[in-house]
Amino acid sequence: MDNRLRRVSAIGLVLSLTSALLLGCSGKGGSGSSGGQAGESQELKIVNGKYDPPVTITTVRRIAPNAEFKNGETIDDNVHYRWTKDNLGIEIKNLWSVKDTNNAYATKLKLALSSNEEMPDVVFASGQEAQMLIDSGKFLDAGELFDKYAGETWKKAMNEDPAVWYEFMKDGKRYGIPNLDYDYNNDPVLWVRGDWMKKLNLSEPKTLDDYEKILDAFTNGDPDGNGKKDTYGVSAGLKDSYADSFGLGWVFGAYGSMPGFWLKNDDGTLTYGSVKPEIKQGLQKLKDWVAKGYIPKEAGIWNAEKAGAFMSAGSGGTFAGPYWSEAWPMGDLAKNNPGAELTTFPLPTGADGKSMHYGRHPYNGALFINKNMKHPEIFFTYANYLFDNVADPKPGSEFENGWAEGYDWATVDGQVTYDLNKVPGGGVRVFFYSLLDQGPRIPSQNLQALVKIKESGKASTPYEKIWGGFVPPIELESATDVWNSRQFSTKTAFTGGTTNTMSAKGDYLNKLEMETFSKIIFGNEPVDSFDAFVEEWKKQGGDEITAEVNEWYKGVNKP
Repeated sequence: MDNRLRRVSAIGLVLSLTSALLLGCSGKGGSGSSGGQAGESQELKIVNGKYDPPVTITTVRRIAPNAEFKNGETIDDNVHYRWTKDNLGIEIKNLWSVKDTNNAYATKLKLALSSNEEMPDVVFASGQEAQMLIDSGKFLDAGELFDKYAGETWKKAMNEDPAVWYEFMKDGKRYGIPNLDYDYNNDPVLWVRGDWMKKLNLSEPKTLDDYEKILDAFTNGDPDGNGKKDTYGVSAGLKDSYADSFGLGWVFGAYGSMPGFWLKNDDGTLTYGSVKPEIKQGLQKLKDWVAKGYIPKEAGIWNAEKAGAFMSAGSGGTFAGPYWSEAWPMGDLAKNNPGAELTTFPLPTGADGKSMHYGRHPYNGALFINKNMKHPEIFFTYANYLFDNVADPKPGSEFENGWAEGYDWATVDGQVTYDLNKVPGGGVRVFFYSLLDQGPRIPSQNLQALVKIKESGKASTPYEKIWGGFVPPIELESATDVWNSRQFSTKTAFTGGTTNTMSAKGDYLNKLEMETFSKIIFGNEPVDSFDAFVEEWKKQGGDEITAEVNEWYKGVNKP
């Protein structure tokens, strides 16, 4: 549940702009201009803590599917945009926006690039679209700007995992500023129907063998008490990946590898996890579980949403997913099954205590700055303020309780509430309106705050009160399980985008992998067919990709 500014002091902003205030500002409109309000020789000025005259940042917006608005507001005119103009003297202007369903934002951004449309000052992009922006030659060395203009809070947050830069580097330059996310935010835990466990007198599954006993009981022990054999031990979405947040990569991890991940060897080189010998044991285990009826055969064509809906329907007993999975994709469980109880555990390990599970570096995409933006320091004024004041708000500050009163929090009957249903007129998450996708995030902050609340039974800091105010108790439990198994979190060692051979042959190799695994697990292919897959993968480009990945890895890990 990736869900979640006080007037700036003149001194603070002046300090952050010391090296930039006297730069000339063109008045012909265009990128980073002051909207035509300044003459050719107009200087950027800070008056009473904000730009005067106001300046403009142009952008394009990806509207998250679960972003909502109230009071007739839109992504073009909302409480956060108005706050930014009123308090920082920065007007955010969207050239276009799109609700990001079915990859609509990526599609529109690709079209804009291919048709050579004028790019805005600041663009958010991820994956293939980020690589297209880098290759377009239209964007600045954002790393150089970051070193010059970013504040200490933001820099410290970025330094928690220097690898966040790697995906957006080319020829030694950092073209995209990683949009930071919370660390461990997508690591899975094991979600289990606690009411079924009680009914069948089952214990916590610490190993795969323990877990298999639960799978058998949930499949064959009539846990829902309807007298029918219509339940399954586990629900999973395996259509696109075996190792993402909602997959079963942790089963492979119990044997020592992770499909789809580039893993570091003892000699410092990287190997593709899907072709390591240990994968074979994971394939055999999953094949056995399908044969025993523990996993529905449809799981091979389900995505996370379908798998979550299967759990919500009361048909599945366990589900691997992030600490917020009870909200999505299992959000309808209680409605569909009155009396249903969820509990969570760390993912079961192998018999020898071995474990690996999905993790990712704490960022989701990056922000790119147009070469034509005359004053990129304006963007840093904005982002620095958010990191200094909103990421970890201070007691007594404007943001002590959240982004905007009456939007993401309210005082009801003398008490601050974060329950959006209790906010008069309905609540909305204002962080979705920020130019920083879902707002400023310090990677190490979130999970540790939730664990602290769970352990102490209370929230102490403003940040803890905000997050503790809108996460349900089950998420405090599940976040603690994530924290207690963080040593097994596995992040791919290759984040360099797409190599040349990947571009040419990657789609074929990915298809080959998924088809092979699916035929083994859900079909009649013997597990030994994995060996033929490995040989074919290497011959059809895998060896070249491995060489390219290792060349990249050496480049970003220079002494």
